[in-house]
Amino acid sequence: MAGSSLFALIDDIASILDDVAAMSKVAAKKTAGVLGDDLALNAQQVSGVRAERELPVVWAVAVGSLKNKAVLVPAALAISAFAPWAITPLLMVGGLYLCFEGFEKIAHGFLHGDEDKQHKSELTEALANPEVDLVALEKDKIKGAIRTDFILSAEIIVIALGTVADAAFMQQVTVVIGIALVMTVGVYGIVAGIVKMDDAGLYLSQRGGAAVRGFGRLLLAAAPKLMKLLSVVGTAAMFMVGGGILTHGTPGAHDIIHHATEAAGGVPAIGPVLGFVTPSLLDAVAGVIAGALALLVVMMGGKLLKMIKKPS
Repeated sequence: MAGSSLFALIDDIASILDDVAAMSKVAAKKTAGVLGDDLALNAQQVSGVRAERELPVVWAVAVGSLKNKAVLVPAALAISAFAPWAITPLLMVGGLYLCFEGFEKIAHGFLHGDEDKQHKSELTEALANPEVDLVALEKDKIKGAIRTDFILSAEIIVIALGTVADAAFMQQVTVVIGIALVMTVGVYGIVAGIVKMDDAGLYLSQRGGAAVRGFGRLLLAAAPKLMKLLSVVGTAAMFMVGGGILTHGTPGAHDIIHHATEAAGGVPAIGPVLGFVTPSLLDAVAGVIAGALALLVVMMGGKLLKMIKKPS
């Protein structure tokens, strides 16, 4: 009896761990869209500091990210335990925010192009001016990156929690904490690699044989292109993930996508390919539309508030 009970306990534990692993894979896939944008945003946030301070800045932001998650994870789990009905609305809000953020990134160059040029000019002058307090400037950049991380971490945690909303509470705890830690290590480990990629390329381009120097020059050339690629892929993923959350939570939308996917799958020759990409494309389209509408509402709301506050 004791032996069979022990084996039953071991089997139960193994089953729970297997469930947690499976759910973690699903959560990781669903949060991957946010991860792509997280990489791009945080790599951009820490760019512009002097080379010898890049890794300390990344480390400082990573520590801030862990502190963010130390607040967000218990808050999310408390909501799951005491107000589980709020998970779906929070997911919808998170999805809409992803779409808004993605569309705002696209529109930013048209809406705030002059401000961006001025900011870059001021930053370049500050880095070149020996009288500027670089410690204070660095702290400001770190605070800005941590604020960005807080928003993205909240999105990741809410999405991860949504994937395990129907699971037992301890499984939710394990998955959400696991995803929070993996995403933090993954994001800032890769960000550290990206910001030092040009330094590694410069080092290799000046040493070794022709092949090593050629690889170093390749790294130097690839570093800025990788940053741009991350930004593009991250934005596209935001629309797909955010749009997917919105369509999943909107009555009837899932059925429309299902029928469209079946119709696309029936196209001769290219049907399997179309059937595979159609759901993601429709989610992305829904995300773009939702992001455009959200940005329009925010802009109109901002103008309305200025009119209200403006003295007569």
